[in-house]
Amino acid sequence: MNRFSEYRIMWVLVFFDLPTETKIERMRHTQFRKDLLRDGFTRFQLSIYIRHCASVENAEVHIARVKSCIPPQGTVSILCITDKQFGRIQVIYGKKEKPAPKASPQLSLF
Repeated sequence: MNRFSEYRIMWVLVFFDLPTETKIERMRHTQFRKDLLRDGFTRFQLSIYIRHCASVENAEVHIARVKSCIPPQGTVSILCITDKQFGRIQVIYGKKEKPAPKASPQLSLF
């Protein structure tokens, strides 16, 4: 009954630190970012991308896609948190606080 519970809706965060010293490394870095964007991720910070998922099962699908396109070198970390936890993020630019990003419009029902 609570299909869209703030405890069931998930956010997938992908953190990465990929080498960019050679031309091939830069190409792999760019391709990885493009793959994330193509899969519906949004840039949150320089090397942090986020995606809103309707359920744990949906999050697992996107995690598998991220894992399939990880370059051979560098570090990629994936974190899943609930919508409730994500809503508690405090985003501060300089000295001013700004509200956390709103949920993806994909879940707008009406």
